[in-house]
Amino acid sequence: MSASQAWPQRPAPAPGPRGLRRFAAPRPPRQERCELCGVLVAEDSHRHLVDTEKRSLACACTPCGMLFEVPGAAHGRFRTVPDRYLADPDHRLDDGAWELLQIPVGVAFFFRNAALDRLVALYPSPAGATESELDDSTWQAVLGDSPLAALLEPDVEALLLRRSNGRVECYLVPIDICYELVGRMRLLWQGFDGGAEARADLDAFFEHVRRRARTPGEGNRP
Repeated sequence: MSASQAWPQRPAPAPGPRGLRRFAAPRPPRQERCELCGVLVAEDSHRHLVDTEKRSLACACTPCGMLFEVPGAAHGRFRTVPDRYLADPDHRLDDGAWELLQIPVGVAFFFRNAALDRLVALYPSPAGATESELDDSTWQAVLGDSPLAALLEPDVEALLLRRSNGRVECYLVPIDICYELVGRMRLLWQGFDGGAEARADLDAFFEHVRRRARTPGEGNRP
C-alpha cells in the first residue's frame, strides 16, 4: 500500500474510492515502501501497522512490523496488525439480536477503539465502510457470550460476523482484512443486493477466512 488507510472515528468517515482501490484484486505484484523507514517492500510480504494517533493503516517492512509487536514501542503510537484467525463455531445469534445491530446487510465487523474506549460496528456498503453505533448493552447482547470477545485486541483486530442461511459465523480476524472486504464490496457492488459477482467474491473471502481460522487454544496455521 502506498498511502495510509483512513480509520473510522466518531462519526466514521467512509473511505473514498482511491483509498479502497488499494484493497481491490486482482492487481499485478509491485513493490511498496515501508512508511516508517522507506525501504522497498514486496507487495506480498509487507506488514500493516495501526497508527493510533492518525487512526490509519500504514504499510511496514518485516523488521518495522516486528519492532512494533513489542507492547509500548513508540509510546504505543504504532501497533502491528496480528495475523491470527480464530473461529467461534458455537456462536449463536437469533434474528432479534441481529436486529439490535441496526445493520441492513448480512456482514459486519466490530473493533474496540482504544482512544474512544468504545466499540465501533461497521459494515460494507456501496458507499464504503458504514458505521452503526452501539452502546455497551447491545455489544453484550450480541457478542458478550462469545469467547472471542474477550480475546479481541483493541484497534488491530476485529470480530467479523456473517449472517447467511439461517446461521451466523463469527471470527476474530486482523483488522486490515476487514477493510480489504470493504474495498472489494465497494468496487464490485451492483444493484440493490450487490449482484452475483459481489456475492461470489464474498463467498470466496469467507472460505479463505474459514480455512485459516482455528478455535481458541489451537493457535494459528502456518
